[in-house]
Amino acid sequence: MRGNLDIAVIGGGINGISSATELATEGHRVELFERGELMGETSSRSSKLLHGGLRYLETGELRLVREALGERSRWLADCPQHAQPLRLALPVYAGVSRSPLLLGAGIALYGLLAGRQGLGRSQWLGAREFARLNPQLKPEGLRGGFYFFDGRMDDRALGLWLAGVARTRGVVIHEHAPVLGLDAGGGVRLACGERRFDLVVNAAGPWAEVLLRDSGLQPAHGIDWVRGSHIVFDEPLAQACLLQVPGEKRIFFVLPWQGRTLVGTTEVAQSREEPIAASAAEIDYLLAARNHYFRAAKTRADVGEVFAGVRPLLHFEGDPGRASREYALARQDRVLSIYGGKWTTARALGRQVARMVRESPPPPR
Repeated sequence: MRGNLDIAVIGGGINGISSATELATEGHRVELFERGELMGETSSRSSKLLHGGLRYLETGELRLVREALGERSRWLADCPQHAQPLRLALPVYAGVSRSPLLLGAGIALYGLLAGRQGLGRSQWLGAREFARLNPQLKPEGLRGGFYFFDGRMDDRALGLWLAGVARTRGVVIHEHAPVLGLDAGGGVRLACGERRFDLVVNAAGPWAEVLLRDSGLQPAHGIDWVRGSHIVFDEPLAQACLLQVPGEKRIFFVLPWQGRTLVGTTEVAQSREEPIAASAAEIDYLLAARNHYFRAAKTRADVGEVFAGVRPLLHFEGDPGRASREYALARQDRVLSIYGGKWTTARALGRQVARMVRESPPPPR
């Protein structure tokens, strides 16, 4: 059954654009409101990966990983100009990395969850052969390494491509149109006055909880702000690498990106009051982690660009690196809010939003 609702989507990041696209596909009349430019904030400050999340297997998030691997394949198939397969090297060093047995089991499970949507066979190479193929890495303590596949993207361009799809399906997009408040009855307060809708989808990302509280509504879930910072070197990189931070369980990436080299990311609790920017400590942290593995050391003088974004994670007590990347949906009368989420699974989230509206539509106004 085709929809016939007037729906406002608040937020022009990847979750908002995906939700608007899926709702318009169902036949609803959709308007999207973004306070700045589409894909201008968190969604364009990612690690540029379309991935299932190999490390989420350690926390048992098999459903999320399986969904993300399926969505990874859809992105790669639908928009190859902005998303391509990427072969990653995962070196194993004595005293630093997880054991080859544990990593091999994780990579095998990763491939099993991808099924027919896998991008290529993983491979283990011994120390001598792996070092020969990766001369940029230090050979001391190297036990060997794996190769496996994931996806990479130009996050901003990919999100704008989907926004183009949304427009062809009838979504009206308003940029530089901040929402000043909303109410549970479907009211949206804008600078030009108040509009009323059958349903409001709150897809404001990190600001979803803030918008609800500022509007006098109680959020169904708490959102933790976790900053992810990246540094960029102005030189090409031949081989993408996934590495373990020395002395920690955390992983980080060293990736080719637009003819340069991207290193990230961090996971630092971010308050609502402080600016969203990489700290000096984070820059030093990424440099030290990268220099631990690469022959040619880098200094701050080599850093050509720094950027940071905030991940909106479902509230988690403890290490933010172990917080779930799952998402949650909750409705209060005519307001449907999105909490959390992962870039790769944004379109799956959008389909879930559309399904929720289809199966439990708001009453007629």
